[in-house]
Amino acid sequence: MSDLQARFDAAVANSKSLPERPDNTVLLKLYALYKQASEGDVEGRRPGFTDLVGRAKYDAWAALKGTGPADAMQQYVSLIEKLQEK
Repeated sequence: MSDLQARFDAAVANSKSLPERPDNTVLLKLYALYKQASEGDVEGRRPGFTDLVGRAKYDAWAALKGTGPADAMQQYVSLIEKLQEK
Protein backbone atom coordinates (compact mmCIF):
# COMPACT_ATOMS: atom_id res chain seq x y z
CA MET A 1 0.00 0.00 0.00
CA SER A 2 2.90 2.38 0.63
CA ASP A 3 3.83 2.33 -3.08
CA LEU A 4 0.23 3.19 -3.96
CA GLN A 5 0.22 5.91 -1.30
CA ALA A 6 3.40 7.40 -2.79
CA ARG A 7 1.91 7.32 -6.30
CA PHE A 8 -1.30 8.89 -4.95
CA ASP A 9 0.64 11.68 -3.20
CA ALA A 10 2.60 12.32 -6.41
CA ALA A 11 -0.64 12.42 -8.42
CA VAL A 12 -2.12 14.96 -5.99
CA ALA A 13 0.95 17.15 -6.48
CA ASN A 14 0.79 16.68 -10.26
CA SER A 15 -2.90 17.63 -10.31
CA LYS A 16 -1.86 21.22 -9.67
CA SER A 17 0.22 21.41 -12.85
CA LEU A 18 -1.88 19.74 -15.53
CA PRO A 19 -1.36 20.92 -19.12
CA GLU A 20 -4.94 22.24 -19.26
CA ARG A 21 -7.69 22.75 -16.72
CA PRO A 22 -10.15 19.83 -16.71
CA ASP A 23 -13.85 20.50 -17.17
CA ASN A 24 -16.16 20.60 -14.16
CA THR A 25 -17.23 16.97 -14.51
CA VAL A 26 -13.64 15.77 -14.32
CA LEU A 27 -12.88 18.15 -11.46
CA LEU A 28 -15.81 16.71 -9.51
CA LYS A 29 -14.56 13.19 -10.19
CA LEU A 30 -11.08 14.13 -8.96
CA TYR A 31 -12.56 15.74 -5.85
CA ALA A 32 -14.72 12.72 -5.08
CA LEU A 33 -11.90 10.23 -5.61
CA TYR A 34 -9.56 12.28 -3.42
CA LYS A 35 -12.11 12.52 -0.61
CA GLN A 36 -12.99 8.82 -0.85
CA ALA A 37 -9.32 7.84 -0.77
CA SER A 38 -8.42 10.11 2.12
CA GLU A 39 -11.58 10.14 4.26
CA GLY A 40 -13.74 7.20 3.20
CA ASP A 41 -17.50 7.32 2.64
CA VAL A 42 -19.25 10.68 2.74
CA GLU A 43 -20.87 11.62 6.03
CA GLY A 44 -23.18 14.39 7.14
CA ARG A 45 -26.13 16.04 5.52
CA ARG A 46 -26.41 16.91 1.87
CA PRO A 47 -26.12 20.69 1.35
CA GLY A 48 -29.32 22.59 0.58
CA PHE A 49 -30.49 23.53 -2.89
CA THR A 50 -29.01 27.04 -2.57
CA ASP A 51 -25.47 25.62 -2.26
CA LEU A 52 -25.09 24.27 -5.79
CA VAL A 53 -21.33 23.71 -5.60
CA GLY A 54 -21.46 22.00 -2.22
CA ARG A 55 -24.34 19.85 -3.38
CA ALA A 56 -22.50 18.79 -6.56
CA LYS A 57 -19.40 17.89 -4.55
CA TYR A 58 -21.45 15.94 -2.01
CA ASP A 59 -23.30 14.03 -4.75
CA ALA A 60 -20.06 13.17 -6.58
CA TRP A 61 -18.50 11.88 -3.37
CA ALA A 62 -21.66 9.99 -2.33
CA ALA A 63 -21.66 8.21 -5.71
CA LEU A 64 -18.42 6.49 -4.64
CA LYS A 65 -19.86 5.15 -1.39
CA GLY A 66 -18.46 1.71 -0.66
CA THR A 67 -15.34 2.20 -2.81
CA GLY A 68 -12.25 1.20 -0.85
CA PRO A 69 -9.47 3.69 -0.25
CA ALA A 70 -6.94 1.72 -2.31
CA ASP A 71 -9.35 1.50 -5.26
CA ALA A 72 -10.10 5.24 -5.04
CA MET A 73 -6.37 6.03 -4.92
CA GLN A 74 -5.73 3.87 -7.99
CA GLN A 75 -8.58 5.51 -9.92
CA TYR A 76 -7.29 8.96 -8.95
CA VAL A 77 -3.73 8.13 -10.07
CA SER A 78 -5.01 6.69 -13.37
CA LEU A 79 -7.17 9.75 -14.07
CA ILE A 80 -4.31 12.17 -13.37
CA GLU A 81 -1.98 10.16 -15.62
CA LYS A 82 -4.60 10.27 -18.39
CA LEU A 83 -5.02 14.04 -17.98
CA GLN A 84 -1.25 14.59 -18.14
CA GLU A 85 -1.12 12.91 -21.56
CA LYS A 86 -3.36 15.56 -23.11
